[in-house]
Amino acid sequence: MADRTPPLSVEELHTLVAGGEIDTVVLAFPDMQGRLQGKRFAARFFLDEVLHHGTEGCNYLLAVDTEMNTVDGYEMSSWDRGYGDFAMHPDLSTLRRVPWNAGTAMLMADLAWNDGSPVVAAPRQILRRQLERLAEHGFTAQVGTELEFIVFKDSYEQAWDANYRGLTPANQYNIDYSVLGTGRIEPLLRRIRNEMAAAGLTVESAKGECNPGQHEIAFRYDDALVTCDQHAVYKTGTKEIAAQEGVSITFMAKYNEREGNSCHIHLSLADAAGNNAMAGSAQDEGGMSDVMRYFLAGQLAALRDFSLLYAPNINSYKRFQPGSFAPTAVAWGYDNRTCSLRVVGHGRSMRFENRLPGGDVNPYLAVSGLVAAGLHGIEQKLELPEACSGNAYTAGFEHVPTTLREAAELWENSPIARAAFGDEVVAHYRNMARVELDAFDAAVTDWELRRSFERL
Repeated sequence: MADRTPPLSVEELHTLVAGGEIDTVVLAFPDMQGRLQGKRFAARFFLDEVLHHGTEGCNYLLAVDTEMNTVDGYEMSSWDRGYGDFAMHPDLSTLRRVPWNAGTAMLMADLAWNDGSPVVAAPRQILRRQLERLAEHGFTAQVGTELEFIVFKDSYEQAWDANYRGLTPANQYNIDYSVLGTGRIEPLLRRIRNEMAAAGLTVESAKGECNPGQHEIAFRYDDALVTCDQHAVYKTGTKEIAAQEGVSITFMAKYNEREGNSCHIHLSLADAAGNNAMAGSAQDEGGMSDVMRYFLAGQLAALRDFSLLYAPNINSYKRFQPGSFAPTAVAWGYDNRTCSLRVVGHGRSMRFENRLPGGDVNPYLAVSGLVAAGLHGIEQKLELPEACSGNAYTAGFEHVPTTLREAAELWENSPIARAAFGDEVVAHYRNMARVELDAFDAAVTDWELRRSFERL
């Protein structure tokens, strides 16, 4: 990874703390769901102690379900192991101000065991390992994520009390690209855009989407790990800003039967000189280099096996409906939004987009999957099949997994996954899926009650 200037330097933090502008520092790491977990420190204590020595956190934070319940099946953490700690080491390159929380700065942590060895199943460490493998081939990954969300006029507390039913979306109709529609909630969008920029993210644009109340704010691409850190900061910060404004935002993949929330991920490769390694000459088919063709072929080869990384929840698979702009086909095409993989740009902007992930995705795991799949293609020199030029929904391609259960089985039995990630990581995230499936299988849903209470 290239050296970069952090959004906030340690020297600047010392000055801000001495002047009383910063009094709180948040040290956080992404959990299995991509949520930020960690601690808030008094700023002076952070500078005197945590900055140099780190801190600790209970290792159950990578071995619980979405509800934070302790569950069985994880090798790293259990009652039998006593639920000990892992170390949280600050990554100073991620230090930034948090404009939506007064007097607050924030940075990410890397996780390690007491002997100094990395916690290999931690999402940030998984991504670091794949980027190290990529660097061995002479490349770095440039990534951009496009994250959609739905805004409701109800507060999070009101939504909870209503069991998340009957909520009022911020817009009542399809406002895709509508300037009038985004103008309706511009005060909220403006605050999110400006405060994310002040936190060190480079904002590109905001636009409306199809589902009532649905919007997207896009940020400039960056190095893969930087983009994933920014994604996590943005997702957390957007929810916090919404709560302060008395409204709520959801990133769940499929809130209702209309369009779901996507998180399209764009990726390109840079060589040692900083040039786009995916761009070929004018004579190359589609303007793609051999590296690009191998890398893209690897995406296709691993797409089904790695779907657990792109669609990690039961609800994720509700998005994959024909004609919904969410993909169903294991196919690629030039600027073709019916395919799972869409090639866009030319020359220095040549890249591909993976359209499988939804707004619920853990970006660290998804980008790890993209890199690992691409490396599989490069190492095996896989041949890229013909592009899909028509409607991939009806063209007879292999289908992406339709359930979390199918995706988890593909992941568990994948030689590609085991070669890229190792047995420990494969087992850890297979267990994550098992826990969610067991909980869902035991639940009685509203759908069952409505269909069965009287009529059966």
